[in-house]
Order: sequence, then C-alpha cells, then structure tokens
Amino acid sequence: MSGDFLQRGEPAIVNKWARTEMALHLGIDLVLELPVSYAVQPAEWFAHGAAALLDATGVVSHLCFGSESGELPVLAELAALLASESGALKAAVAEELATGASYPRAYAAAAARAFAAAGGLGGDVDAARLLLEQPNNSLGLHYLIALRRLQSGITPLTLQRQGAGYRDESPRDASIASATAVRRLIAGGGSLAAAAAYLPPFTLEILQREFAAGRGPMDWDRFSQPLFSRLLSATPEELAGHLEMNEGLEYRIHKILPKLEQASATELIELLKTKRYTHTKLQRTLMHTLLGHSRLMGSREVLSAGPHYLRVLGFNERGQRLLKQMKKTAKLPIITRAADLSHPQLDADIRASAVYANAMPERMGVDLFRDYRQPPIRL
Repeated sequence: MSGDFLQRGEPAIVNKWARTEMALHLGIDLVLELPVSYAVQPAEWFAHGAAALLDATGVVSHLCFGSESGELPVLAELAALLASESGALKAAVAEELATGASYPRAYAAAAARAFAAAGGLGGDVDAARLLLEQPNNSLGLHYLIALRRLQSGITPLTLQRQGAGYRDESPRDASIASATAVRRLIAGGGSLAAAAAYLPPFTLEILQREFAAGRGPMDWDRFSQPLFSRLLSATPEELAGHLEMNEGLEYRIHKILPKLEQASATELIELLKTKRYTHTKLQRTLMHTLLGHSRLMGSREVLSAGPHYLRVLGFNERGQRLLKQMKKTAKLPIITRAADLSHPQLDADIRASAVYANAMPERMGVDLFRDYRQPPIRL
C-alpha cells in the first residue's frame, strides 16, 4: 500500500495508519508500505516497486490486478514484447513526444504501433492504442513487465473492472463508485453522508473518527503554504533539480506564480496545465518538489534496484504467520518501526509522513514523527 502520498501525486484522504486499519477490517492479512520513492511515480516505477516488494517477501505466489479488459493473455503478450525496451520502441516514444503528446499517451501510442506491427490484436493499431490508454490496463501491463524483468516466479492474475470507470467523477451505479467519485463526494467540507452508500461500514467509521480528530480530510490545498514556500524561495535552476521537473516546467512555474489570485495548489495546477503537462504529471512534479525529491532519487539506476526493506504497517493472525514464514524466506530486512533501519528510502518515507502530518487540519506534534512510535496495527 502507498503511504501518505499516492501514485497520481495526491495526498491520501487520511493517513496510512487509518487506511491500514481499513484494509485489515476488510480481510487483508498483511499490509506492507510501498516506499514513497515508488509510490509517487508513473506506472512503470510504481509497478516495479510493488512487484519487487512482493517478490522479496518469498511468500507471494500470485499478483492480482484490476484491468478494464480482463484479458490476461493479450496483456501478457504485450508485456513480453515491451519488457526488453528496444531501441525502436524508445525512438517511437520520442517521435510521439515530439508531437506534443504527454508521456503516457506517447508511450501508449508507440507501444500500440509496436504491438500491431508484431501481429498483436490482428495488427489493429487503434485497438492496441485503446487497450493501452485505459489506466488499469496500463498499470497492469507494467506489473507484468516488472515481473518479467525481475524474473519472478509470481503468477499474475487479473479481474475485470466493473460498475465504475477509473476516471468517473460521479457514481453511475447505486452501490459501486470509483475512488475518484468517492473523493469528490467527500470533498468540500468533509461530509461523509453523500459517500456513505459506497463505503464499507468500517471504512466509514474510521473516516468519521479521523475527521473528528482533525486528521482529515486531506487534499492538495492543505499543502499550499509549504509548497509555495519552496516554489517562491527557489530559483528556476534550483527547482530543476527536483524529480520530474523537466521540459522547462521550472520556468513556466515562475512565470505563472505572479498571476495567481488565490495562491492555492489547485489554482496553480490548473494554470500550469497544458497538453504536455497533464494534471497528474503536474501533481507528481509538485509533490516531488514539496517533499524534496531529487533527480538522483528517481533515477533509473536507483529505482531499478527496487525497495531495500519490507515495512510492515499492519497484520492479523494469519498475517502474523506470514511474517514468521517471511523471516526464513524474505530477501530484504523486515522492519516494524522506523528506527529498525537507516536507509535513504526509509528516511524519505519518514519525512513524507511528517510533511503530511504537518498539514493536517488539527496539527499535532505527536503525529509529526508517528513513524518512530507507531507499531504495526494488529487486528
């Protein structure tokens, strides 16, 4: 599970401990934290970090992911083609980027061309492109690529997404809604009533408790002040040192800042957005800036090495048995408290959690370095 910051460059609505508790109530046996250096990343590295983490436990036999297609053979065939990252594919991505496309669209278009040329989906480029442009298919494909590159023995499975699309901003069903739609229902004052029909009972109770304690709801605008402190005090050259700050975005930020009226993160992202700079790309870049993530931290050399520890956030009785088994099988150290290990990846997780807690509606010192005091949650 991602920690306090998520793959699309957003803060989680409540902290990782509350969300761990939700997962355990819903039947999850063991919750491990995906380091922030992988969690706030495009699909390729998010998937690589997650797959590497699961492979390192030595107890995971299957990885199941959701997809719009629900068809594993097609995604597996495509993963086999793309895992080698051929020079031709890289050149095709560069061609698509030159048209002004965002990287996700450029990659999807280039991969679709390569897949169709190899005879995939009957050589239908449009069908391949449609498959790849659907977000869960894309992330699932990167899980499959990661398993191949890791030479992992984990068997992949997929479940077809039903009832709500990934990008649905409002519910279309009486009992199923996308995560985006649920967050939108809660946004604007933190009322949970509108979202109650789409939340499991324990999840609703935990959200109510966290909101009442002043630990949520969290959104991007809660981080406006620390973000603007960084943006206003840095030169464009200094901003350029942050992860994903490329293609002249640092200069565009400095040009936009004087034009803001509300000086909020939401307003900044909206004014920065272009065809090339997508909403998600901007959120991730600004999140890296907020958290002080350097280009080196997110380099291919560093990320391809995978996570360096297994951070336990919570477990139940069966999860405890898994942990006992992992002591014999795990390829990485298992840690239950932040003080158990000293490593740059873990240091980044601790700083991220402190930045998150510092922006809570009711700012409490006890939450700032909770990672050092909080043992895994047990149910």
